[in-house]
Amino acid sequence: MKNILVIGAGLSASSLIRYLLENSEEQGWIVNIGDLSEELAKLKVNGHANGNAFKFDVNNEEQRTEWIKKSDIVVSMLPASMHFEVAKACVEFGINMVTASYVSKEILTLNNDAEKKDILLLNEIGVDPGIDHMSAMQVIDKIKNEGYELIQFESNTGGLVAPKYDNNPWNYKFTWNPRNVVLAGQGSASQFLHNGRFKYIPYHKLFERTERIKILDLGEFEVYPNRDSLKYMKIYNLENVETMFRGTVRRVGYSKAWNAFVQLGLTDDTYIYKESMNHTYRQFINSFTKFETKIPVEEKVAQYLKLDPESHAMYLLRWTGIFDDKLIGLENATPAQILQHLLEEKWTMAPEDKDMIIMQHQFVYKKGDKLKKLTSSTVVYGEDQTHTAMSITVGTPVAIAVKMILNGKIKSKGVKIPIDKDIYTPILNELENYNVKFIEEEMDYEAPEKFV
Repeated sequence: MKNILVIGAGLSASSLIRYLLENSEEQGWIVNIGDLSEELAKLKVNGHANGNAFKFDVNNEEQRTEWIKKSDIVVSMLPASMHFEVAKACVEFGINMVTASYVSKEILTLNNDAEKKDILLLNEIGVDPGIDHMSAMQVIDKIKNEGYELIQFESNTGGLVAPKYDNNPWNYKFTWNPRNVVLAGQGSASQFLHNGRFKYIPYHKLFERTERIKILDLGEFEVYPNRDSLKYMKIYNLENVETMFRGTVRRVGYSKAWNAFVQLGLTDDTYIYKESMNHTYRQFINSFTKFETKIPVEEKVAQYLKLDPESHAMYLLRWTGIFDDKLIGLENATPAQILQHLLEEKWTMAPEDKDMIIMQHQFVYKKGDKLKKLTSSTVVYGEDQTHTAMSITVGTPVAIAVKMILNGKIKSKGVKIPIDKDIYTPILNELENYNVKFIEEEMDYEAPEKFV
């Protein structure tokens, strides 16, 4: 029997754990699930004969070392900042490791040592990053093999509530970590290439710079830039493209309203709002407007943001309850934490709700003077509140990769992401069994007049 160690049993790990346990008898696996909450780990194992649930503290070096040493492969489903210590131990003891998170600078420093130990540290094998890499590279390689030159590439992904359960005016609910949603886009300017011109959008302008796309039969969406798109030119071997863009998908109207929170300063996580326990939300938002006692807070906000008081964006703000005389009730909270606390009351998925993951790539390529455009799209729906679309699309490719590594089907060593054909082809093929299927639409293309 081979021992698999899964560290972290949170929501994104649900479908991963199910896959490993369902395949454990056939494959000869013991699946060890460690989490700070032993109760949560036991819930995910659900009494399976080949599962073992236990309390695990990744900061406990002795426990960490003990479990990694006796494992054949380690899956880290921890927050990204916690992967490095796990990865170091895996390198030390010559154990393969898989994670869905972005490759960090710290993890990259382990590449040479991992190669020397003849092990693989496979990262970015979730949904975004992960399925986006694999599905994009499959088409990119196909286009190149057919002798075309790729000149434009755009990739957009979003986690949203499924249409049947989309019943609030924001057309949005929390389908993943609420804190990440509130802080989205912060840290550095978003960077991308558009028609041969480099574009840089600072955080305070991010939600003003959106574009519209249509995805399958789901209608129209808006997209805002997603961090650093430029680094993928090298990763995908697309140094000569004229457009390189990666974006986050929301329903139309979301970004304009969210931008109001950004412009007011309500997404700031760098300082404590002094009266967060005793102030109301109305007092909270008023704190970010000019001192004026004769004008209602709503009017001051509309004036500052240059919005019509009866606009849809102002309606969305009012709907959240941000103007209500309701106590916040959080001790020593930042503005971002207060906003998150409020939105968790409004954007939380109901027990019967289901989510969806939508992803679309757009490729423009040419041979001679002949231009083609190919759009590749997928939508994945969640099963329930445990096996959500997010859990399925994050956890299942991780699990398939674990199987392939243990069976010797993936030969790569060192720090890798899934952009090679020997990784992406079998994983994408198996993902079709889980309704992760891409629909391709190709057409002749006439390039519009360039703009900058």
